[in-house]
Amino acid sequence: MTKHLLIVFLIALQVFGATIPVAKPEAVGVSTERLGRIRETMQQHMDAHDIAGAVTLVARKGRLVHLEAHGAMDIEGKRAMEKNAIFRIWSMTKPVAGVAILMLMEDGKVRLNDPVSRFIPEFQSMKVAVMQERAAGAPANSPAPYYTVPAMRAITIQDLLTHVSGLGSGPVSGAEMTKLAKKTTDTLPEVVPLMGSTTLDFQPGSRWGYSALAAFDTLGRVVEVASGMSFDRFLKERLFVPLGMNETSFQPTAEMQSRIVTSYQRASDRMTRLEAKHPMLNLYGREYFSGGGGLYSTIQDYAVFAQMLLDGGQWNGKRLLSPRTVELMSSVFVPDTLPGRAPGRGFGLSVQVISNPIAAGQRVSTGSYGWDGAFGTHFWIDPKEKIVGIMMIQTANSNRQLDRDFESAVMQAIVE
Repeated sequence: MTKHLLIVFLIALQVFGATIPVAKPEAVGVSTERLGRIRETMQQHMDAHDIAGAVTLVARKGRLVHLEAHGAMDIEGKRAMEKNAIFRIWSMTKPVAGVAILMLMEDGKVRLNDPVSRFIPEFQSMKVAVMQERAAGAPANSPAPYYTVPAMRAITIQDLLTHVSGLGSGPVSGAEMTKLAKKTTDTLPEVVPLMGSTTLDFQPGSRWGYSALAAFDTLGRVVEVASGMSFDRFLKERLFVPLGMNETSFQPTAEMQSRIVTSYQRASDRMTRLEAKHPMLNLYGREYFSGGGGLYSTIQDYAVFAQMLLDGGQWNGKRLLSPRTVELMSSVFVPDTLPGRAPGRGFGLSVQVISNPIAAGQRVSTGSYGWDGAFGTHFWIDPKEKIVGIMMIQTANSNRQLDRDFESAVMQAIVE
């Protein structure tokens, strides 16, 4: 990167609220030339109609070495992708909610082994589904019959953080959750207690089953009860303001609305625009602050959040978590041997943890952790190589091989 380009890069970054200091890649052991393969990777997937566009970011040793926009943020409007584009980050909201819980743990207001019913009484005495075989001649797509038994123990905060609660994690609980369809006026205090009446898909702790929304929406309500603040206010005051994440929120401002990336879905090797009325784009009302997937953000804002974790819980002289708490968050609580987990992929407190990269088929270091979003957003933190890698796209049914290709393009650029 020439001196002139570096100056331009620095000036361009001033449009963002939160920034990571910029460095020439070679100053932190990264090859400028090899970083160009990230662009090639994104182009290959755009040519294959996997994605319409993307923004990619790489930081190493606390210095930003790559930030690039690719393709289009709106194909029909012929609008090129912008570095400060706003993305629905979907399940990349979960680690943010996880940090909120860990902050309250440090405050002495929440324990990992606390039963959820301590904060939400409706979660006492939950039932668990026991599946039975379909009757002979029953349609293959008919719901499998089941009966219920009492849960052997209460579900805990740790269960929710690690997806082993059975809440919203399978066909029975998932079907019952759909009956709690949210209205635009619904809030966490209204909806989450109703989840306590649903049937768990398995005995708590017996397996890993991804809870797309219910577990972390419940954690959002726990934050409210334990802190005395609404979930959105807690995140703003305790996380977003200290980190300078001015463009991360549940409800983007009017100015931010103009930068929201158009959502597409990949079908029959072509990109199809999701219309504004599409159900996936209308999951939440204005007052429903989903810890499972409700946030909007920019790649630069999220990079600061990730860098804070990589730096042991502090950012710009402000300490948000202790190093030991970040270490706890990124520890393997759920091994890859528990039913439901894939080889080499353990799970920590709201994040996947790579316990064996070879078994996982991922080109990252042992101990790397992060998570993804439903429309293709992806991030990971590599403590060994001191890397933060983030990719923001907005394509439903996206080709998740792109996650692995992006990781490979980043890791091959490290030369020291």
